[in-house]
Amino acid sequence: MSRISVRGIAVVSATAVTAVGSVVGVASGSSAQNNDAEATAPDATLLADLPTGQQAQVQTASLTQQADAMAVQADVSARKDAEQSARAAAAKAAKAKQAAAKEHAAAKAAAGDPTASFPVRSSYTVAQIKAIAAQIVGSGQFQCFSNIVDHESTWNYLAVNPSSGAYGLVQALPGNKMASVASDWQTNPATQIKWGLNYMNTTYGSPCQAWAFWQVHHAY
Repeated sequence: MSRISVRGIAVVSATAVTAVGSVVGVASGSSAQNNDAEATAPDATLLADLPTGQQAQVQTASLTQQADAMAVQADVSARKDAEQSARAAAAKAAKAKQAAAKEHAAAKAAAGDPTASFPVRSSYTVAQIKAIAAQIVGSGQFQCFSNIVDHESTWNYLAVNPSSGAYGLVQALPGNKMASVASDWQTNPATQIKWGLNYMNTTYGSPCQAWAFWQVHHAY
């Protein structure tokens, strides 16, 4: 029988150690050897006492178990990486959604959306009304919007045209058109501003285009 030196071969799997002991026990016919093999790790040189074919089987079993253990480890690592990537993607999507919601809210306010609310007062100064208009209209179109309101009502949200009955900051005709924004159109300048901005956007494209029309026709 040829002997193969196996010193230096590390048997890292406890199952592989048991398998080696079992084979040795069967080869020698001693059950005591099998028990000893399960209790303590045998000297690696005992593998050389087995027939060449059995040595190959034991070595193959040990390598297979090591490969399986490595595969399990790799699978666990891959799952952890996938979970971390999913959490990162979810966090990024949540931030993007919040940013989009803020932009949408700002756009709605700029478009005169009725859901954009402001504190209701019993009366308003011109400065307060202009501050509300600046928030609703936005800086890019505010000056043009302001020019129209200056000429139409001089920022008097209770202004009434004695001839036509046009009402409010933007002189809506008839005034109750502004009820499409809110029922407080007679006393709330924010409601009037939202309606006026929407009218300028839908009719002329923007307050600045409405102002360009006004300069030619002195009405809009």
